[in-house]
Amino acid sequence: MLIRIRSRDGIERLQIDNPNTTIAQLKTLIESQLRVPINNQTLSTNQQLLLAKTPAEIAQFTDMSNPQTPIATLNITHGALIFLAYEGERTIAGPKIVPAGSFGRKMTMDDLIAKQMRIVRQESANCEVSFDRDAANGFQHYVNETLAFAVKRGGFMYGTVEDGKVEVDFIYEPPQQGTEESLLLLRDPDEERVVEAIALGLGMRKLGFIFTQTVGQGKRDYTLSNREVLQAVELQAESEVKEWVTVVVKLEVNEEGGADVHFEAFQMSDLCVKLFKDGWFEGEIAEGDDPKCSKMNKDVVVGGKDTREVDNDFFLVVVKIFDHQGPLSSTFPVENRNTAITMRTLKNHLDRTKNLSFVKRISDFHLLLFIGRFLDVNSDVPALAGCVRAQATIPEGYQILIESMAASG
Repeated sequence: MLIRIRSRDGIERLQIDNPNTTIAQLKTLIESQLRVPINNQTLSTNQQLLLAKTPAEIAQFTDMSNPQTPIATLNITHGALIFLAYEGERTIAGPKIVPAGSFGRKMTMDDLIAKQMRIVRQESANCEVSFDRDAANGFQHYVNETLAFAVKRGGFMYGTVEDGKVEVDFIYEPPQQGTEESLLLLRDPDEERVVEAIALGLGMRKLGFIFTQTVGQGKRDYTLSNREVLQAVELQAESEVKEWVTVVVKLEVNEEGGADVHFEAFQMSDLCVKLFKDGWFEGEIAEGDDPKCSKMNKDVVVGGKDTREVDNDFFLVVVKIFDHQGPLSSTFPVENRNTAITMRTLKNHLDRTKNLSFVKRISDFHLLLFIGRFLDVNSDVPALAGCVRAQATIPEGYQILIESMAASG
């Protein structure tokens, strides 16, 4: 069988003849096939191993430390992904050179470019990310309690970035259609103009994309599918933001056999974005395509071999996740979900928060988006959002307008 080994060098494949191989025997195979000395190896099924920087941090990963443990008892089967940290350096086999001219096929300019297009893993992300707790909880609660992770759901993350730290303070969920395998964003330019005007007034900007994987996808052996990689890299390339983050929300089985909601953050590697911008990705995904691999429309070099299929994990760079309490509340109903938002919704919200100052009552992105549809997007919307950002007194004209809107419900 074949298993995949991910290290700081990228993804490599390891041939194992005996499914009852022990961890000690596995390390011997890694030494012989991948040229990493046994004593330098630390193995784990936990991808966080690759983020460990010190020997003390690496030593915390003990799930594969017993040399006598059969790998089958760790659910390591054909196609499984194992993470490898090691000390020192090693030589990785390069591509096989095929002679040109009279001794072989004549190489075209595309061939020469492809020979130089080596797919390697990016070791570190351009940022780390922190989530506003209320925004993250509002998203995961809906996809868990209402959608039951049966269909995919997504949204754009907005916030601030400073010194490589992204702080996500609200999530905008555009019109969309989700199935078990795919997510179609039905983007509304008029609505997005209001969103951008609110973000401008709040001193924030669009910094990432968040989406769910369904329960059915959880049975598949991939981190992101080919469709998800293609969608994520398209959005990252469109953004032109170096710190753009892609976040995956999914259910994972815990030690008691129950299910926990789990957040994972990635960036598409700089090389992945370049390949997309330069048109290397095959845009059409056929029914029988392997979801673990992204198709290129010409040969690239992976692990010393020419191929047009690249393991999706090569393009993923793990991003550290933190949380914080941001400046906005998140109690007003979220846009573009199954429930209609009306003036009565606005009235109920204002009545429920009447003990707060008026600026506190409207310090909610989803509320600002609802009332922003009735205001001038170029002046009123950023001005009102600017008051929320400064927590300043809301001008009387805006307050009267908002209260009269609520009263009409």
